[in-house]
Amino acid sequence: MILVTGASGTIGSSVLRLLRDRGGPVRAMTRTPATIAAAISRSASAAISGSASGSAAAPGSGSASTPSEVEVVRGDYDDPASLRRAVTDVEAVFLLTAPASPTPRHDLALVEAARAAGVARIVKLSAIGTGERLGTGEGFGAREGFGTGERFGTGEGFGTGEGLGTGEGFGTGEGFGAGEGAGADQVVGGWHLRAEQAVRASGLAWTLLSPSSFASNTLGWAGAIAAGAPVPNLTGAARQGVIDPRDVAEVAVAALTSDGHAGRTYTLTGPAVISVPEQAEVLAELLGRPIDTVDLPDDAARQRLTAAGLGPAAVRATLVGSAWARAGRNEIVTDDVPRILGRPAGTFRAWAEDHRADFGVSAGG
Repeated sequence: MILVTGASGTIGSSVLRLLRDRGGPVRAMTRTPATIAAAISRSASAAISGSASGSAAAPGSGSASTPSEVEVVRGDYDDPASLRRAVTDVEAVFLLTAPASPTPRHDLALVEAARAAGVARIVKLSAIGTGERLGTGEGFGAREGFGTGERFGTGEGFGTGEGLGTGEGFGTGEGFGAGEGAGADQVVGGWHLRAEQAVRASGLAWTLLSPSSFASNTLGWAGAIAAGAPVPNLTGAARQGVIDPRDVAEVAVAALTSDGHAGRTYTLTGPAVISVPEQAEVLAELLGRPIDTVDLPDDAARQRLTAAGLGPAAVRATLVGSAWARAGRNEIVTDDVPRILGRPAGTFRAWAEDHRADFGVSAGG
């Protein structure tokens, strides 16, 4: 049995669908069980598009069939008994937490429950750049296996100024230090760092996934694009190794189901670096309408993020990540995705072609 947490989000639902299509026993943990079926359906639609375009397709990913049923359990990180039930008879865990405010507490609770239950393997979704300090290229907290020069990315939510007011909670990739000492709020991914340390010390066979900025973050621009307004840019002209989230899900499944990944930290990127203005140019071409960007200073970004409902800690984290991106620290491409999946990583253009309809505008409209 494999347990998938964060199962209703972009990555979690894709991981869940891929595991289901493989035919093995899989369990989804969520606070709201009724959302799982719809999440899997959305993931299947995205996979079918990817298969048609030749990007990010996996065996079985073009099928909406159900070779095995998904067991859905209600789990709450503040309810230890529910976590114990969720990990019962589980061999491997995909750990993805998306707290409303950045904290390692949810990760730590699940790791402890998994350790106590005798789970053998854990794969945590973290973020590129975790543990670096804003304004330096130096790591913080002795994160092992982290490539120097890597920078804060994003995961499922806010992070590098691509998709303000959207996402799936304050997900992976944000850089708040969780109040850990002086200057902690200048540490990239501080709460991820503490969670990673707990995963390493758990005694389980562990794998850490550190994705760069997600292509899907640009879906947060849909409202501005439809209104003909410029899309917000917190990262200036800096380029990042933007990744198709479907690739992240496929790597996660490989780490959960095959050998050779224990004790590894994978830095997951797309095949090329691209800036926010360059992403806007790609979308403008595909949608047949001009799309401008507007650089937001920190004060304007803070107001926008607060208006979108983020708390002070989440706002600080987003601004730290954005500043790190503007410094060019995420201008990096790795070969981890093609090496693990045996095919090239998906491009931003391929992702955008598959998700054109999700922007809610007709081409040329």
